[in-house]
Amino acid sequence: MSQEEPIWQVEDSIPPALKEQIEFLKNSPTLNKVSNNPIINLFTFLHIVRQLKITRRTGWVDFGIADAESISDHMYRMGIISFLTNDKSLDTNRCVKIALVHDMAESIVGDITPVAPISKEEKHRREFETMQYLTMQLLAPFNPSAAQEIMDCWNEYEDVATPEARFVKDVDKFELLMQCIEYERDTKGTKGLEQFLSVRSSIKTKEVCEWADAAIAIRSEYLASLEEKDKA
Repeated sequence: MSQEEPIWQVEDSIPPALKEQIEFLKNSPTLNKVSNNPIINLFTFLHIVRQLKITRRTGWVDFGIADAESISDHMYRMGIISFLTNDKSLDTNRCVKIALVHDMAESIVGDITPVAPISKEEKHRREFETMQYLTMQLLAPFNPSAAQEIMDCWNEYEDVATPEARFVKDVDKFELLMQCIEYERDTKGTKGLEQFLSVRSSIKTKEVCEWADAAIAIRSEYLASLEEKDKA
């Protein structure tokens, strides 16, 4: 009889080196001069979120992209794109905040792609529990209002609960589309990443649809120019 795999738990999934760093903080004479020093919570939160800077996006790694972008690379440009919307009906500040936190759970969960052997329900459970840990357990003692807003932004995105969340969902797909096209250009068309273009069908908002269609059209022009060079 096969033994059941243990249920995934947040704190069990923190890398050993990071756990050691967190323990060092907890035992710091400097920080422990103040009882229950909330700076310990802040630094722990920041050390964990740093994982987003060093974790490469799985989809690009799986396709052999050298020096693939990190999760935070992706979120940063999403934040900039969200800042640039011309849609005056949207709360731009809210869009930027949602973009900056929407993949925060991946600092512990990792970048789980659709081809991973993990159900959508299990992926959501892991990410939700991670966000609860990061915000309510770690960040709330330092800044409760920020902790609640980060959690609210994440839930808003997951539930596509507002026009802002819908827009950022589309920006997520558009940023991936742009990165795909840029990697193809980086490799002079030798790295075929056309399967990533399928994200276009998931984009709903008019403004982002226009951006995506323009990007795909320019991609076609570029690939056609390469074919012309080969014929010359």
